[in-house]
Amino acid sequence: MSISCKKVPFLNLPTPLEYLPNVSRDLGINLYLKRDDLTGLGMGGNKLRKLEYFLYDAQQQEATMLLTVGGAQTNHGRLTAAIAAKYGLKCAIVAIDDYPGEISANILLDRILGADVILKEDDRTRSLETQSYETAMAVKERYEAQGETVYYIPMGGSDELGVLGYYDCAQELTIQAAEMGISDSRVITAVGSMGTYMGLFCGLKDIDSPLALTGTMVMPYEESVRAFAKDYFDRIKERYQLEFDAEKSDFHIDEDYIYGGYNNEVPEVREAIYHMARQEAILLDPCYTGKAFNAISQMVCDRKIERGETIIFIHTGGQPGLNTPHHRMEFEAELKDGIKIL
Repeated sequence: MSISCKKVPFLNLPTPLEYLPNVSRDLGINLYLKRDDLTGLGMGGNKLRKLEYFLYDAQQQEATMLLTVGGAQTNHGRLTAAIAAKYGLKCAIVAIDDYPGEISANILLDRILGADVILKEDDRTRSLETQSYETAMAVKERYEAQGETVYYIPMGGSDELGVLGYYDCAQELTIQAAEMGISDSRVITAVGSMGTYMGLFCGLKDIDSPLALTGTMVMPYEESVRAFAKDYFDRIKERYQLEFDAEKSDFHIDEDYIYGGYNNEVPEVREAIYHMARQEAILLDPCYTGKAFNAISQMVCDRKIERGETIIFIHTGGQPGLNTPHHRMEFEAELKDGIKIL
């Protein structure tokens, strides 16, 4: 079967699928990059595929404002702000996070795009998910009291509607891989709020794609990641009446390369970013794609990826994160010796 839901098709698809010869030689594998950092609006990124569906739903509800949640430097928030600007809506982003001390990286772009950014300190007594939702609902009431019709989008756009963005991508990618003669590949993507991974999982499974899928986690989960995945899948199956099932063991998600936290400073991740930049002139970010590319490199060393295997890595964007203050300071310390003043 094929899921059919309406969306506002504002992306230029398909995004490129590129072979990376230099990094492939270095790692001893055949590495391809699905360039979902080139989705266009607002500096691009994976969340735009999801936002095509959210925008249509928001328009049907005659919304005047989009409201979403995330960390202070959320990529999803930035792209929500971009779509709001493009389609004449207001936007607000709620983050349970500290003010980073400056307006830079995604926060700067949020404000350039016209979004309000609401930061609230973590109370350390409840989950971030609970605090984010409660704060967002309070903010929603405030804007609605001012006359706005507010449409709420969950963190990362990762719910039963947002999953359709990467359900579509799975089918797009299957066609591209067949055309390039690499249908025996394994797809690897970072796993954060899981919407991208789960969309790929459902999309590949629904068309019996020969492509395999592995997720690599970029942050710890409060519960078992496979239990979370199973619950998420079950909700999708019920909503769209999928004709296949999945068990916890079907979700191939590697937990070995998290390095203890989300969006944390990791020397190995910075080395992975340097490697990709200096060999392929492609920029990764320190939160998602840099951590995932480091995981791929480590998986080769650990024999989780075999020499000669063909890998398709999903580039989900996020490059503004390079300018996040706590990451930028680490980059500056490591790179300043290459600055020559005559």
